[in-house]
Amino acid sequence: MSQVPAATRALRVLRFLAAQPGPVPLDRIMSELDLPRSTAYHLVNTMIDEGFVTHLADERRYGLGVAAFEVGSGYTRQAPLQRISRRPLAELVDRTGQSAHLAVLHGRDVLYVIEERAPGRPPLVTDVGVRLPAHLTASGRAILAALPAAQVRAAYPDKASFVDRHGAGPTGPRQLAALLSDTRQRGFATEDGEVTPGLASVAAGVLDHNGYPVAGVAVTHPTGDVVPRLPEEVRRTAAELTRRLGGRATRSTH
Repeated sequence: MSQVPAATRALRVLRFLAAQPGPVPLDRIMSELDLPRSTAYHLVNTMIDEGFVTHLADERRYGLGVAAFEVGSGYTRQAPLQRISRRPLAELVDRTGQSAHLAVLHGRDVLYVIEERAPGRPPLVTDVGVRLPAHLTASGRAILAALPAAQVRAAYPDKASFVDRHGAGPTGPRQLAALLSDTRQRGFATEDGEVTPGLASVAAGVLDHNGYPVAGVAVTHPTGDVVPRLPEEVRRTAAELTRRLGGRATRSTH
């Protein structure tokens, strides 16, 4: 044990939860990490307070929280993601004639990390560093649709979790669940005028080696413009980025 045993135990819990296919009961954490019940209980509750662990009360199980995802996506932002994504996004712009961008999940927002603007196209609100509500953006919906349903419910537990920009988009958990179900069935996400009136977007998720969504790649175009094969082109780019990250394109969480 290190000189900071509590920190070591917390990191072991994170590593253990990250290796599981889904949330687990407290007894499993105790047995696998050889922790007394009282220690495990207080440890996971502290981690819940900090956002690194989520308690799924109905299932009596514990899983990774949003803060853990932010750490992982932070690594992705700082290391390979931007470097490997810029050229495929530029090629996507060339093929579609529209602007493209890449975003990662940050709490209940998406954070835009790359924008490739098509020549002659108007500027977008999706500049690098901008944050927008994930449930309103095509990129965010593509990411949320690939997350475990329990994690989405934990992030959006009630109507107070939803913000509004232009009076459109889901306003509660049931509406969001239905929208994400449609997104999974189509294989890509859309939004039309929910971020900026007059502009629409199509997006697909980029997955890691566990089939977990690390980003969403999207193309934005004026509403009413017909862009041939746009969903296929966006999905093609997302699949290429998934491959470059060593990811896999299949995930069964619902």
